[in-house]
Amino acid sequence: MKVKTVADLVVDTLRRAGVERVYGLPGDSLNGLTNVLRTSPGVEWVHVRHEETAAFAAAAEAHMTGRLAVCAGSCGPGNTHLINGLFDAHRSRVPVLAIAAQIPSGEIGTSYFQETHPERLFQECSHYCELVSSPSQLPRTLEIAIRAAVGQRGVAVVVIPGDLLLRAAENLDVMAPAAALLPPPPVVRPADAELEALARLLDGSGKITLLCGRGCTHAHPQLMQLAEALKSPIVHALGGKEGVEWDNPYDVGMTGLIGFSSGYQAMMDCDALLMLGTDFPYRQFYPTGARVAQVDLRPENLGRRTRIELGLVGDVGPTIEALLPRLAARTERGHLDACLAQYKVARAGLDELATGEPGRKPIHPQHLTRIVDEAAADDAVFTADVGTPTIWAARYLTMNGRRRLVGSWTHGSMANALPHAIGIQASFPDRQVVALCGDGGLAMLMGEILSLVQLRLPVKLVVYNNSTLGFVQMEMQAAGQLDWGVDLQNPDFAAMARAIGLHGVRVEDPADLEAAVREVLDHPGPALLDAVTATQELSMPPHLAAKEAAGFSLYTLRALLDGRGTELMDLAKTNLLR
Repeated sequence: MKVKTVADLVVDTLRRAGVERVYGLPGDSLNGLTNVLRTSPGVEWVHVRHEETAAFAAAAEAHMTGRLAVCAGSCGPGNTHLINGLFDAHRSRVPVLAIAAQIPSGEIGTSYFQETHPERLFQECSHYCELVSSPSQLPRTLEIAIRAAVGQRGVAVVVIPGDLLLRAAENLDVMAPAAALLPPPPVVRPADAELEALARLLDGSGKITLLCGRGCTHAHPQLMQLAEALKSPIVHALGGKEGVEWDNPYDVGMTGLIGFSSGYQAMMDCDALLMLGTDFPYRQFYPTGARVAQVDLRPENLGRRTRIELGLVGDVGPTIEALLPRLAARTERGHLDACLAQYKVARAGLDELATGEPGRKPIHPQHLTRIVDEAAADDAVFTADVGTPTIWAARYLTMNGRRRLVGSWTHGSMANALPHAIGIQASFPDRQVVALCGDGGLAMLMGEILSLVQLRLPVKLVVYNNSTLGFVQMEMQAAGQLDWGVDLQNPDFAAMARAIGLHGVRVEDPADLEAAVREVLDHPGPALLDAVTATQELSMPPHLAAKEAAGFSLYTLRALLDGRGTELMDLAKTNLLR
């Protein structure tokens, strides 16, 4: 009879917690775990080329499913590579368990080969992080970690020496059943007195605007009822796009650095701002003269971005349901109608930029994103690299309640789109997954294209090949600096993809764009579209402060003095002479 090991116990616990896959890269300190996964049904080992990808992939799976996802890294450099993806998961508040293998237990503290101290390293990006020192400690430690990740919505890390995974697990405590292992989310709503205070604030205000974030994802019907009751425009932060924007007659767009002028104006013109499930960080985009109330499930979020008059702890949906009967009826919709009219103008202005003239190269990224949006499946899942691909996704992808949009919105890491897509496609093999990749972001974890082929994942990669770190370039220009160190000497990504085993298509002329997009999206396996886009494309914020305007003017002067007149002509040709 086979003796059950600690690794068997780990896998049994994961299976009971509903885990279906573990993302990682093998290593000797993980041999006990991977050997059990090799022979155990129900939990798949997803072999990627870099542990950072494993953590990103787990984060994306957790984002999509709302359930616990798992990644693993071997001792030392192996689990150290997890840290960026774990920061992304933790700051995105999705439940991820990381198994960090450790050097042999008898060597800890001796500066042994590859020795690090993961129980210290991962403290800042986890709710729970503990070292397992003996087999008897493992069951409770692992269960506590799972409950912490699921219950607190974030990362938990269990550090296990490789030799301990191979030890016998006889006579250990019976583990908790699944119902006790996975704490259900509580329903939280403010007390009646707090709801009455919020109702008085809103009833006593004229023009009210709602600012909505990811906390509104599961409260779409209630949010529509509230906007109708208050006759309020809805502005959303980036995290709220996939849950708020669709089927929403009160939507006036985003605000923030990559938002719409209409979203910005709706906040600046209001008498009262009600923040719902958002921790929108950019203080310069908040109104200075309005009364502000905030509803958030996490009390530490209340008032940390702008001064608030009232802060309530609660889930958005149940809070709105309890608030609605307390509100006075309204008929005046002047503020709402004015904001909707501004949104119509702003939307039309953005749509005018999403075009291309046959034969006039290069392709505008707005045009590329619009064509991808129109050609993608009704339930497609999009990922977007941080940088300019996020801007184009925010402005040109259409959400409908079935589509999803995943990105590193809070942590802001480059190179997230491809690894996020791996986790999503592995979890949803029958859905279309489209990764909007920057050329800089793709290059950072380009080895994962090999993973797409090896894992037979039909991810579609759309590469914005503009040969520059575009967002960084714009930041330099807005600060009055000459852009420097941002140029990228890129290969023909399509040819590279074909050499690896993907279907690769390169497009340079707007006339060929639609056919190229459809060819890539319709391909049954993994495919890559290498779209050569404008290097000097600008994405203006909804409000240009005097500091940024002065900075850009200073940049143009310095560029002329530095002999970059051709660059300025290209800038004007791309953005003005269209």
